[in-house]
Amino acid sequence: MEAYRIGLDVGSTTAKAVVLDAQGRVVFSDYERHRADVFNAVSSLFGRLEAAMGDVPAVLSVTGSVGMGFAERFSLPFVQEVTATVRAVRELYPGISTIIDIGGEDAKIVYLTAEGGADMRMNGNCAGGTGAFIDQMASLLGVEIDDLETLAQGAKRLYPIASRCGVFSKTDVQNLVAKNIGKEDIAGSIFHAIAVQTVVTLSHGCEINPKILFCGGPLTFIPQLRKAFVNYLHLDPEDVITPENANLIPAWGTALSCPEGEQASPVARIREKLAQSGRVEGL
Repeated sequence: MEAYRIGLDVGSTTAKAVVLDAQGRVVFSDYERHRADVFNAVSSLFGRLEAAMGDVPAVLSVTGSVGMGFAERFSLPFVQEVTATVRAVRELYPGISTIIDIGGEDAKIVYLTAEGGADMRMNGNCAGGTGAFIDQMASLLGVEIDDLETLAQGAKRLYPIASRCGVFSKTDVQNLVAKNIGKEDIAGSIFHAIAVQTVVTLSHGCEINPKILFCGGPLTFIPQLRKAFVNYLHLDPEDVITPENANLIPAWGTALSCPEGEQASPVARIREKLAQSGRVEGL
């Protein structure tokens, strides 16, 4: 039996996996927030993988900010996240010029060239304008993230919010609340602020040219955030694409990047290997 290829992406807030068969087709994918309990989240993910596919032979590569520690600890192949993302985008979505990726605690814009090059700009020093920022803003308004999306649909006016810094943005939002500004307008202003912050900070010296691909959890699951980018950049609908399961693209690219000739192991054995730290209960 030919080995399956598993791409495991463990980021600051979530764990994702994509499994490819010998023809490169996705046969399994999964996604969950690990809530800082990374080992149990990954173990649970592999448990679901084994339940769905059986104890099939597989090779594994890892990506993500937390995934680097996994790779080092268990001597697993590691793929840098942007490299994995570019690999997947170039193979699956040819013609893309710009990738905009909002993660749990970082934001990235990757500029692709026709010659095969890539220039990446990242905001990794502050969680402002990221998934963590959105969580904080929703909490400040006393709503869930899904409610923030619903509220933003009814926004009539946008107000300035300093998304570059969580402290400043909190003050701005509190001032808007104190002025009895509607939550709909505040929610819309939050998403607009993220778009402005990302573009202004990460586009210096580079053109954000269509066609643009959105990826990362926030841009995958929050349509009003995508709309904020489209409006701020004055894009037409055909200028952008958000693939189904766009949050899984780095894991997909990591699976595609599994080294040729790597020794395959049963999924159960991989799962046991990842549980060797002793921090995973019930294994």
